[in-house]
Amino acid sequence: MDKTVVIMAAGMGSRYGGLKQLDQVGPSGETIIDYSVFDAIRAGFSKVVFIIRRDIEEPFKEQIGARYTGRVRVEYVFQELSDIPAGFSVPEGRTKPWGTAHAMLTAASSVREPFIIINADDFYGKDAFARAAEYLDRVDPKQLNAALVGFLLKNTLSDHGTVSRGVCAADENGVLVDVEENHGIERNEDGIMISDTRDSLGEDTIVSMNMWAFTPPVFEYARRSFIRFLKESGTRSDSEIYIPMVVNELIQAESLQVKVLETSAEWFGVTYRDDKPAVVAAIEGLVAEGSYPKALWDNPA
Repeated sequence: MDKTVVIMAAGMGSRYGGLKQLDQVGPSGETIIDYSVFDAIRAGFSKVVFIIRRDIEEPFKEQIGARYTGRVRVEYVFQELSDIPAGFSVPEGRTKPWGTAHAMLTAASSVREPFIIINADDFYGKDAFARAAEYLDRVDPKQLNAALVGFLLKNTLSDHGTVSRGVCAADENGVLVDVEENHGIERNEDGIMISDTRDSLGEDTIVSMNMWAFTPPVFEYARRSFIRFLKESGTRSDSEIYIPMVVNELIQAESLQVKVLETSAEWFGVTYRDDKPAVVAAIEGLVAEGSYPKALWDNPA
């Protein structure tokens, strides 16, 4: 079955201090995106859709997209602040995008097959892509289906600042009951805490790293959620709608069962610039053990 990977690469990387989507972390100049595309191709994905901003289009295509010519089909869509339904307007002074659910909606015109959607700056690992691909190969693409690749919280933290994570609750059958976006998560002398509330979280808590698997009908539900969001919060300059918010609405309405796909893959991320050396070292280790070639794109397509 044809499958697509949608990569959200429109973020500014404000905490990181630069356009981290183009930063090199591999031994032959690879970016984290390169590893995601490489893992997606070997898991059987046939198309990549990049969600980017128009002001980074040229460098992104030259430095990232051109690497995949002849290896996988590549398309680009643009997340625009003004891309909202008729009858709504952008609040005066708003400059930030509308969130990950809005980003996903920008890809609707380019995605007609089962897909996963991921962050550009997260290293998910081979097993995560394989599990998502296996799930999508089993579902009916015309029916609403969804899954979440879940990671252990202890493996997703930064040593250099707080992070935001979707904390997941699942039932005994591995079906998602709830996913709640939590901000300000960090490890300190008391364990893993949410710094804003001082609530504690277990190390093996399953969290979302924005690796979702969907069938195309999700776009229509996301559009409805976005309209409700704009009616309720669209006049605020900082409000955002996240993919977990759309999923939670569907779960609560009993319109969707979301399978949690737990993975043994090791996650790496570069939320902050100081995270980069650890990511570089971790990838060097994976190359040394043979999980990845030293140069991802040396062989002809």
